[in-house]
Amino acid sequence: MSRGRGAEAKKKKDPAAEEFAAGVAMLRANPALRSVEFTMCRHEECKLGPRDGLVRVDSDGVLHAHATRRAEPAEWAWALAHGTIHLGFGHVPAATGPRTQPDGPDLAARCAVVNRFLQNFPVGEAPEHLPLSYPDGDEEQLAARWRRTGIPAAYERCGTADGEPDLLLVPWDTWAGQLPDWQLAFAHALTRTVGRAMDVAGGRRESMAAPPTPLRPWERALSWFVSSFPLLGGIAAGIKLVADAELARAHDISVAAVNAEAGEIYVNPLRTLEDEEWRFVLAHEMLHAALRHGDRLGPRDPYLFNVACDYVVNGWLCEMQVGTMPEGLLHDPELRGLSAEEVYDRIAGDLRRMRRLATLRGKGLGDILGAPLGPPGDYVDLDEFYRRGLSRGLDLHQRLERGFLPGGLVEEIRALSHPPLPWDAQLARWFDEFVPRPEAVRSYARPSRRQSSTPDIPRAGRYFPPEEVARCTFGVVLDTSGSMNRVLLGKALGAIASYAEAREVPAARVVFCDAAPHDAGYLPVTEIAGRVRVHGRGGTVLQPGIDLLHRADDFPPGAPVLVITDGECDVLRVRREHAYLIPQGSRLPFTARGPVFKVV
Repeated sequence: MSRGRGAEAKKKKDPAAEEFAAGVAMLRANPALRSVEFTMCRHEECKLGPRDGLVRVDSDGVLHAHATRRAEPAEWAWALAHGTIHLGFGHVPAATGPRTQPDGPDLAARCAVVNRFLQNFPVGEAPEHLPLSYPDGDEEQLAARWRRTGIPAAYERCGTADGEPDLLLVPWDTWAGQLPDWQLAFAHALTRTVGRAMDVAGGRRESMAAPPTPLRPWERALSWFVSSFPLLGGIAAGIKLVADAELARAHDISVAAVNAEAGEIYVNPLRTLEDEEWRFVLAHEMLHAALRHGDRLGPRDPYLFNVACDYVVNGWLCEMQVGTMPEGLLHDPELRGLSAEEVYDRIAGDLRRMRRLATLRGKGLGDILGAPLGPPGDYVDLDEFYRRGLSRGLDLHQRLERGFLPGGLVEEIRALSHPPLPWDAQLARWFDEFVPRPEAVRSYARPSRRQSSTPDIPRAGRYFPPEEVARCTFGVVLDTSGSMNRVLLGKALGAIASYAEAREVPAARVVFCDAAPHDAGYLPVTEIAGRVRVHGRGGTVLQPGIDLLHRADDFPPGAPVLVITDGECDVLRVRREHAYLIPQGSRLPFTARGPVFKVV
């Protein structure tokens, strides 16, 4: 989008959208409600939105807001909090299969309980037509009572959809991953809030929260994604913005950087950009994190791959007209339609020129960080978070026809929708490629065992030739240092033994390594997992074990090697086909040349 169009869009303000964004900001300021993961949908084409009310919530965790309704920010905050608490109370649980909608007494009882809770946990301002008091009892008790006596007139319109049901149960999409537990997340958040209240009462802190301050430009940009851009709305709702001038100066962050593992975007608060430019910057970093560009590095140069990803992401954002691209960012129309890997192959030939280019972090520095810059926070299943956020955002964006999406971006999001193969399935494929099973021979000179059942039909027999044939084998270099987990050893060795036995491998060469290598020789595959005795509990030095296999005269030069370690080892150089088995969450201290299987 050009600066002229951005300035024109800025002049044409949408009061309804601004009021809604302010209400979203008030909701996000509440720590308990902020912990409940939800997505917002506000569009005229949304068929699930209320016709006259403010908000309706469904069991997919989507708050459907009225697209054109005018309301005070405090009323929007109350309505959004009402829908969020429905999720937190378990009123709209996620489930697969057909769903039965709640009846009138159920709807009225659940809304009454939520409104009673909001009277003691105020967020925003409740509408004037609501009653000032509510009866005691939980949802089931109130619903059972009102089925017998009828719903009192004062409690018939306690929801946020103006007389319509503000709850909607829909089948959970199986591709969206594991069923979320909003009730558990809300309970944990309430526990933390009560803890802060106890700290205030005990004088350990001055207040529950800092006094409200106007939203800063990057915060306004993030709220815009939550309220008005479904594709990245789910990611924006769960991402954390860190605006610290000292941190940005210490790590040379010119504009912004992202850490996908921590779910944090670091912005330089001293950098002055327009709102449209901050939208472009935040969308750029969110796509880096959601598409897992840091994990797709492989053996490539980290900075050059970061540059290649910048070219691709900036091209997508310019095509989608999301914000305005700040001056100096990487963009080349000739690279349109190429993947990050293809762009890397093109630019890798001119290293000297490319290292003078600047990312959002600065010249010669990548804005995709490998570790959080601040103290560790609460970690979640990142693959599930990013995959579900982008997949559901894409589905919502296309269903509501919210604008053009580049084909390359859609293709990458669709690829993320399919979870990766488990480590044991990947290991089985590796065995199929590098440890093939011996092939039997068929010959009519040897009758088939089924020949007697069909004597009129000649059948070739299947057998292994009697002459000596070369059998496959492989090597195992096993880290037996004190830091190794016996559970990891059991899983890895059991999988190796089962796959080797299935491929009729007679024996495997096993080398134990800690402070020094110990050659166990060739062991039958059935003994690898069961009767192998782990030697040594010293330090972790694996390279001598690798060298032992390289020099062994009785180890075939074409046999592959499996290295089992926890990642706390020396830098390895393996000159033959090899793979690594490491625990989930660990990393090797070097760039692996072979595949890395992470044992769960």
